[in-house]
Amino acid sequence: MNSIFMHLALLGDTWVLVLLILASILSVGVMVERALAFWKNKGNFSALMDGLATSLEKGDVEGAIAQAEQSQRLEARVALAGLKNFPKGVASVEEVMASRWLHEKQRLEKYLIILGTLGNNAPFIGLFGTVLGVIKAFNDLGMTGQSGVAVVMAGISVALIATAFGILVAIPAVVANNYFVTRIRELQTDTDILCRIILAYLKETGGSQEGYQRRPLDVVRSTEPARKMEGKGLDLMKAAKEK
Repeated sequence: MNSIFMHLALLGDTWVLVLLILASILSVGVMVERALAFWKNKGNFSALMDGLATSLEKGDVEGAIAQAEQSQRLEARVALAGLKNFPKGVASVEEVMASRWLHEKQRLEKYLIILGTLGNNAPFIGLFGTVLGVIKAFNDLGMTGQSGVAVVMAGISVALIATAFGILVAIPAVVANNYFVTRIRELQTDTDILCRIILAYLKETGGSQEGYQRRPLDVVRSTEPARKMEGKGLDLMKAAKEK
């Protein structure tokens, strides 16, 4: 077992540096791919939120659906899933939007585990390469019979390149991973805002799309008795004055 490890150690840190170079290429590729994926989620969220709220207040569910279909934002796709299921009631709409969000979140988190893994482990891979490099340096010193601080420091300085390179790979990966995770949280908050608006209006109408269609007529009917009573009161006042 010791001989196997010795043969591996005597290879030095070269193969570790090659591994770190490949890891850095993979990391950059994931960063670019995820950046493009998040870039597709473009559009003004405030305008989308205000537009949906205005349409729902007017009872125009079809108009709200049209606005959601025209938007390229992730939040609009979640809202659209709920709006299309209005006739099924509050519970169904809530479950459909929650399910759609989980699907979209899974797409957003794709490949982020690679950035997290490289950010956490690349420095240790580099340190492992440094250890191997130091072992090889001391072995070479023993084989050549050279001595002195300068000779020892030269070998160690070369071995430390692996640690530096590992840190260099880890830092961008950690920064990118934190950025993407933060963006996902922001999108989750925006999505929750739209879901709450939709559910609030749906509950206000009694839990179905038909409630929106009946509400204006119900309001008119509810005001008719009051208007009749107001008219009778005016007639009584006129009769009293005439007497």
